[in-house]
Amino acid sequence: MTVRGGRELLASPGPTNIPDEVLQAMHRPAVEIYSKPLIALTDSLLRDLSRLFRTAGRSYIYIANGHGAWEAALTNVLSKGDKVLVLESGKFALDWGDAAARLGMDVEVVPSDWRHAIPPEEIERRLRADKGKAIKAILAVHVETSSSLLTDIAGVGQAIKSAQHDALLMVDAVASLGCVPFEMDAWGVDVTMSGSQKGLMMPPGLGFVAAGERAREAHSKAALRTPYWDWTARDGDAHYVKYAGTPPMQMMFAMRQALDMLFAEGFDNVLLRHRLLAQAVRSAIEVWSKRKTMDFYVVEPAARSDAVTTILADGWNPEALREYCDAKCGVTLGRGLGRLNGKAFRIAHMGHNNAPMVLGALGVVETGLRALGITHGAGGVQAAIEFLGDHVKA
Repeated sequence: MTVRGGRELLASPGPTNIPDEVLQAMHRPAVEIYSKPLIALTDSLLRDLSRLFRTAGRSYIYIANGHGAWEAALTNVLSKGDKVLVLESGKFALDWGDAAARLGMDVEVVPSDWRHAIPPEEIERRLRADKGKAIKAILAVHVETSSSLLTDIAGVGQAIKSAQHDALLMVDAVASLGCVPFEMDAWGVDVTMSGSQKGLMMPPGLGFVAAGERAREAHSKAALRTPYWDWTARDGDAHYVKYAGTPPMQMMFAMRQALDMLFAEGFDNVLLRHRLLAQAVRSAIEVWSKRKTMDFYVVEPAARSDAVTTILADGWNPEALREYCDAKCGVTLGRGLGRLNGKAFRIAHMGHNNAPMVLGALGVVETGLRALGITHGAGGVQAAIEFLGDHVKA
């Protein structure tokens, strides 16, 4: 017997829940790829992407997932043999560094335990020690999906400035764009990449890159540029070069609808919604963890993201909980990734989410904990309700 009939709920951090309006926007015939309305749509999407990234620089749309956008970012500004500094914050930070290494770059990792953010002072120290200015770029993940760790990108940008170093700051905003504050130009970020399937409420399949002024200068000397990823080629006048071929028009229709929904809600409200729902989740976990069988993976509260929360299981199998929530109740939780495989689970509170969706996911988790006999503090869902009742005023 199960109680999973009805609409399934994704509480995993990507892909996330897609609004019905976005799905409906995709359900239309193809159009002529050189038509004026489609060209105008591209122009509006590129303009609004830069608006989301908070940059005066140019943005680019790739028919790719985040791994493709990583490669687009790297190959447009760097050359084989360039030294890059990777700020370790979880599995995906290391994977981006691995992509750079496979492209022939000299990769140095600033290590961490994934539970604590690397302090900007450590980055400044490393840059000051780089007397020959060998480091050409710093790779940082804003919200690390695997660990849920939030990196202080503004602090990293200030560290580069304080060290008077020329290294480019390159940021993965896949799990942060549309979820938490991000200020590309104000924070000194030179290249930002992101993807469609998390805070932007679309299906997987589009990757985005934004380039600032210093990135454009580096681009003119980059020796890894390839036809598909190359910004210069995509800056051409013809519409098809914006996508290096046929535009992904159904995804473009989805993207226009998703961006319209974000802007209609108001971006400050979007960020506030994420912050409130994230704290409701954290309120529940604080109660569940009182029996010492689970804990927040990220230690410092200030480094816990408002997009996803990773919960460390102590003495029990989180995969059993994930299986119960999915098979019996229709809620999908995120699995532990990398070194956290079989040791943690993740609850996403990003993108198309509201109070009943988050409270429902928390209710299913608490149901699963009880059904499986996993010791936990009782009343986590009630704590989440009380938090929202106290902070979402009538």
